[in-house]
Amino acid sequence: MATGGKQRDGRAERERVRVYQARQAFHAGQARRRARDNLIAGIGGGVLILAIVAGQAAYFMGGPGAPVPTPSATPTGTATPDPSASPTESADPGVTPSVTPSATPTP
Repeated sequence: MATGGKQRDGRAERERVRVYQARQAFHAGQARRRARDNLIAGIGGGVLILAIVAGQAAYFMGGPGAPVPTPSATPTGTATPDPSASPTESADPGVTPSVTPSATPTP
């Protein structure tokens, strides 16, 4: 009757080994899943950052945020100032500045 205890011990030991191996497989699967999820998140984040940068560049280069091109002034000739004119003289002698305010304000 001594064999009953050995079978029970062997059965319990086999169960502990089975549970231990299942736990090891579960943890190994979790580690693989975390690594895969981190890789996917990194790739997704990189794509998102590239899309944001491309969108900003497109907006500011061609969209409503683009600067309006202004025509450049072409030089028609160099005007030399008249050395005989005094600084207090007006450029147009027929125009005199008005000092008195107008009666009605203009919008």
